[in-house]
Amino acid sequence: MPRQNQGNSIWLLDVGHACLLRLIVRSVYLPMAKRVILETDKRLLWKFAYNFGWRGMRSVQRFKKGLKKGEYFPPFLYISVLNSCNLNCQGCWVDVKASQEKIPAEDLHRLISEASEAGNSFFGILGGEPFMYKGLLDILAKHPDCYFQIFSNGQLITDELAKKMRAMGNVTPLVSIEGSELVSDERRGKNDVYSKSMQGILNCVDNKLLTGVATSLCQNNIDDLLQESWLDNLIDLGVMYAWYYTYRPVGPDPNEQLCLTPEQQLEIRKFVVEMRTKKPIAIVDAYYMADGQALCPAATGISHHISPWGAIEPCPIIQFAKENIRDERHIRDVFVQSEYLADFRKISSETTRGCIMLERPDKVKEFVARHDAPDGTVRQTAVAELEAMGNRPSQWNRSEQVPEKSWAYKVAKKYFYTDFGAYRNLKAE
Repeated sequence: MPRQNQGNSIWLLDVGHACLLRLIVRSVYLPMAKRVILETDKRLLWKFAYNFGWRGMRSVQRFKKGLKKGEYFPPFLYISVLNSCNLNCQGCWVDVKASQEKIPAEDLHRLISEASEAGNSFFGILGGEPFMYKGLLDILAKHPDCYFQIFSNGQLITDELAKKMRAMGNVTPLVSIEGSELVSDERRGKNDVYSKSMQGILNCVDNKLLTGVATSLCQNNIDDLLQESWLDNLIDLGVMYAWYYTYRPVGPDPNEQLCLTPEQQLEIRKFVVEMRTKKPIAIVDAYYMADGQALCPAATGISHHISPWGAIEPCPIIQFAKENIRDERHIRDVFVQSEYLADFRKISSETTRGCIMLERPDKVKEFVARHDAPDGTVRQTAVAELEAMGNRPSQWNRSEQVPEKSWAYKVAKKYFYTDFGAYRNLKAE
């Protein structure tokens, strides 16, 4: 290259860097970075960056390579370690009132080890209430090269427990808040639920954990929590990320009066996209691509669910399974060779970009009957619950998509969280 052109190229590169730096400084990312660096344990940040960031990206890349060969092993695995809970929330589909069932320690250890060997590094730990599982953190501590997100109601997170998570370094607590004090106590069937959950959050923040707050939005909390003021409150508390779920009317007591309308679900999407460009707090969602098109994580194969009985389910709300983690085969082979999961991904992705359980429960019923998949619940009423369900809207809005405005989310979703071509056979309506 001629020297003059070289100089012009370097000058243009410097100008580009300067513009990018100015964009970052003027955007929400610098305040967010400042918060994370100053308010979180540095060792925990390193664990997050390496275990979830670097190894998580490699897991997704490995997943993409497997797709080309028709091999599906999810880079994100969600595990309900037990069914017990200290609360009794409205609309819960977990058999929390039944005798405690949990994944034995040796099975849980083997599952995480073999999934890690298959390329997975991220595990969502659910319940029931995961912190009712005695020795849970001791098991997770044996896997320092993995990253764990623990979904909790926060009631049992003491200062001592938070200190233990800080010592581990590879755990992020995600505490659920279901509304104001009055709404939370009503939704969750107990007094002082809100105050105890908030104390759990404070215990995490005081110990400099990377702490998140989740909310299942429904008719009695959307007006209170889908607000800038709520996010500002979380930021003031020291919370680093928020996750808005949409209430799903499933289980033995679906409480359909709590369901959101399609207009409200679109409002949630617009709010999240806008707040990502304004607030120094990460906002997670699991149901949309960068261009605003909806997706189902189970339909794309990026994640599946393990029940407290070890059953391998498409997702937590479809409580039917053909395979179990107690299979003598390596867990990778169990997933890759599962005709049941493969057929679910096919029928789901050919039916809707949303939730097939909500939009077409009749097809789910046909699917589990065709595979003769056992009811995985203690109550043994999951088939009857499917029959009683009507068609309801989910996250897929056929008429309007809301693309990401934040360049950071655009890039992340484009390369690491997309539909991976799952919907190429979806028929236009």
